[in-house]
Amino acid sequence: MSEQSELLGKLKIDRSAQNGGGGSKKWIFLTALFFLTSAYLSYKLLSYQPFMPDKNPPEVTSHVSPKNRSAQETVSQAATTIPKPSIASAEVLNASGYITARRLATVSAEITGLITEVLVEEGMRVEKGQILARLDDTIARVNLDSAKAQIRVTTSQIKGTAINLKEAERVLARVSKLNSSEFSSEANLTRARANVENLKTSLAAQRAQQDVLKLDIIRQLERLNDHTIRAPFTGVVTVKNAQPGEIISPVSAGGGFTRTGICTIVDMNSLEIEVDVNEAFIGRVFAGQRVKANLDAYPNWDIAANVIAIIPTADRAKATVRIRIAIENKDTRILPDMGVKVAFLKK
Repeated sequence: MSEQSELLGKLKIDRSAQNGGGGSKKWIFLTALFFLTSAYLSYKLLSYQPFMPDKNPPEVTSHVSPKNRSAQETVSQAATTIPKPSIASAEVLNASGYITARRLATVSAEITGLITEVLVEEGMRVEKGQILARLDDTIARVNLDSAKAQIRVTTSQIKGTAINLKEAERVLARVSKLNSSEFSSEANLTRARANVENLKTSLAAQRAQQDVLKLDIIRQLERLNDHTIRAPFTGVVTVKNAQPGEIISPVSAGGGFTRTGICTIVDMNSLEIEVDVNEAFIGRVFAGQRVKANLDAYPNWDIAANVIAIIPTADRAKATVRIRIAIENKDTRILPDMGVKVAFLKK
């Protein structure tokens, strides 16, 4: 038992040796080092400032000879007195809209007929009165020829009646002379007078019929011309709506098998800009105001324009007012229905 007690005593840790002077000094040194490190990091964080460029860099002085000093001062004064132009400051309102044509027409026919020929294509320039298409005019030509034949018949009848009238007038003159000499009865004289009056009436009726037939010829000729479709004004064909063999009608009929127009013509000289401006800012716009326009297709191209008119009505749904803007310089790059952004200038 004594030997076991001695062995157990050797296994015990001597706490007094660990808590001696050497251990305590070590812990004090570590603690002091920790606090010094913390204080140093805190100082660095508080004193840290990110690098910012100096807004007012120091002036760089250079030695300038007296001879060039006056010229340099003059240039510097001119640079400080002349203001830089600012386009953005002159803009009072921005809006967006589209290029529109004031003169645009879908050309159709006044009658219903079969298209036999179409003489235009998209992009073609046409002049006023130029033939665009032709319709089947067989019946119209027959009616015109019939009217001309009837007037020829009437003209022949007038000639025959005029000859009979002259003969009746000679008979009347002879009977009147015989009656005055009492060689003819009063009945013969009355019959001769009635014959003359009857022929005069027939001649007047035939001449009136001739006038009617002349008017009918004009009507048939106009109907024949309706089968030839012409351009109402000078412009460019933008849409071709019909082909030969189709039926065209001035009104919609027959479902999708009947065309209502041959083509669409746009007068490129009538192009202008239409924009919608919020009614809250309409006070900034006036007639004749200068406008700078930029097409969406050519954003770097400034187009000079001016306000034509402010349409005197507002859109209740959108709370906007429509503005018409004239394009000062026409250009082939400007096309109908192009998107455009405009800036209304102060002056």
